[in-house]
Amino acid sequence: MIKINTLQDFYKTMAATRQVRKKMVAEYLQNNRISHKGEIEDLKNALDALENIAREGKSFILKIDAQKSIEVDLGYEIDELKRDIVFLENGEEALTSHLSSIHPGFSEQVQQGVEFLNGKNIQNLITDRDGTINNYCGRYRSSIQSLYNAVYLTRFARKKAKNSIVLTSAPLQDPGLVDVSTTPDEDFIYAASKGREFMLNGKRQQLAIAEKKQAMLDALNDKLDELLKNPAYEKFGLIGSGIQHKFGQTTIARQDVSKSVSEKESQEFFKSVVALVNEIDPGKHYFRIEDTGKDIEIILTVNSDEGGTKDFDKGDGVMYLNETLNLKIENGWNLICGDTHSDVAMVKKVAEQSKDVAVIFVTEDKKLMNEVLERVHRNQCLFVTAPDILVSIFNKLAIK
Repeated sequence: MIKINTLQDFYKTMAATRQVRKKMVAEYLQNNRISHKGEIEDLKNALDALENIAREGKSFILKIDAQKSIEVDLGYEIDELKRDIVFLENGEEALTSHLSSIHPGFSEQVQQGVEFLNGKNIQNLITDRDGTINNYCGRYRSSIQSLYNAVYLTRFARKKAKNSIVLTSAPLQDPGLVDVSTTPDEDFIYAASKGREFMLNGKRQQLAIAEKKQAMLDALNDKLDELLKNPAYEKFGLIGSGIQHKFGQTTIARQDVSKSVSEKESQEFFKSVVALVNEIDPGKHYFRIEDTGKDIEIILTVNSDEGGTKDFDKGDGVMYLNETLNLKIENGWNLICGDTHSDVAMVKKVAEQSKDVAVIFVTEDKKLMNEVLERVHRNQCLFVTAPDILVSIFNKLAIK
């Protein structure tokens, strides 16, 4: 049995579920069952430990140290463990029934997705992670991919796509995309930092960064780390994305999905970060700032096709991967999946290279839908309402 009192206990427990799940995913994909019931008990023990964390009202309380505590929403971690247990103990149909009960129009949307992709020989699946193929979590470090999700995605990658790429803004590892994934490493290309770095079969590669630019980013990271030592701001290193020193950019949270910080505090912190960036780069030659409302993205610039500089986006990442890995985007169907404005850059770049593009976005945002439709024809797009629906589309196609 596990007892979780501190934030460190919590992260250690979640990392342990990743190891158990990854092993079980490999076995389930081979046998369509799990032979060692003790591993299912491991997941149940982790779930019990999470549900027994001390609470204040609806919030769970974890200690940071002897004096400080933090309120956390563990909805993702608890819900995904429960779904994995349903999947393992009661079967895939039971999980489908559960997902149908929580997502309006689930069956209809899954069928639409199957019909949309049916018959397309997919050369490249290029997909964002969080909010697209993985449900959102309050903290990236604990957003461990569930077993059922990994099984569904891997089936699709093996049977329906030549190349399968998960392209995210998060770092690659320590902690990053690799550390929260439970899919078999050989079936996916893990591309992080918007595609500036990637891992294929355990080998990491990266897009070169000029020495001067890297020195500027290093100096900024040092100042941000110092800023988070201020008692008024240290919470921003613990909520949501926390601080992530990525390759070619830095992300720091100013809010999380639970809105655990007041808007006034969030705005004050945002202004402090902007002031630091302006202090290091007063001419705005090296950095661009993107504010998502939850995260502050500070991105090293690259040369623009129109002259001057711009921030490195996921479209640039796709082109780097295409060149480095010989994806042949221009020769065959490309399936692009996303859920935010930053993912539209992938659609734009791929549509410029190939007429054979299919796009699925997880969104109900009309403005975002219109952004996508400015890049491709309406019959090339499908919009669904939840990551569970998208991965269920993939699974149904794979087992047809």
